[in-house]
Amino acid sequence: MIKSIFLISLFINLFLVIILNKKKIKKIINKKIIKTVNIEKINPIFKPRIISDNSKFPSKEHVTKMVLVHDEEYNVKGLISDYETWILAIMSKISLNIFEFGTCSGKTSYIMALNSPDNAKIKTITLNEDQASSLNFKSGESKSAYINSKNESSYKEFMFSGTSCENKIDFSFKNSMGLDIKDLKNKYDLIFIDGGHTYSIIKNDTEKALEMIKKNGYIFWHDYTPNKSSTKDVFKYLNSLSKKISIYHIKDTNMCFYKKE
Repeated sequence: MIKSIFLISLFINLFLVIILNKKKIKKIINKKIIKTVNIEKINPIFKPRIISDNSKFPSKEHVTKMVLVHDEEYNVKGLISDYETWILAIMSKISLNIFEFGTCSGKTSYIMALNSPDNAKIKTITLNEDQASSLNFKSGESKSAYINSKNESSYKEFMFSGTSCENKIDFSFKNSMGLDIKDLKNKYDLIFIDGGHTYSIIKNDTEKALEMIKKNGYIFWHDYTPNKSSTKDVFKYLNSLSKKISIYHIKDTNMCFYKKE
């Protein structure tokens, strides 16, 4: 009898400890294993101008064309931060062939078109509402990421629609799971992956991107974020992939990058 009471008491105390320390336990389990680096690690173009008192000032290369969107007022879905946008704008300056998985509102495509060379070409793909509605949820994957894929596939017009740089952008409604990359291998200088965030889709997009990127080209991923249900599959997959290739997390962002040497 005493033994039973002791075991029950132990179980209750253990349960309370887990409940009270749920956030701490989650952080331990979902620990970032990808090394975090400053932006200077990405490419020499990010090197700042050092002045006499050792302060770091932006260089002339750091001036970009930007579109700032206050998402609460504008109700734009799937935005990345202004700092993350600026990083992609800088990278676009040195990229002639760019590919984007996940157009959403078209903001990132627009920024890359505004800042890339005049002869640059940007290919971007996304789902339309009909394609999104036919997606099947896979057991074990992030349910919220699956729902977001549907919610963010509502755009028929994009930020770049009707602009002067729209001619640089090759857009299509396409499911990346069925993307034929036979003619896209070793072609791109810059690839941005921010489409579906379920494990099977992020794995598919990454494996294709690794074949599509050319030597000295860059792949960027968005939403490397722990302890968030909608991004847990991205976090899990990139942690796993980082054991095979050199991936870095960029300080003060939710982005990671890989350079093909």
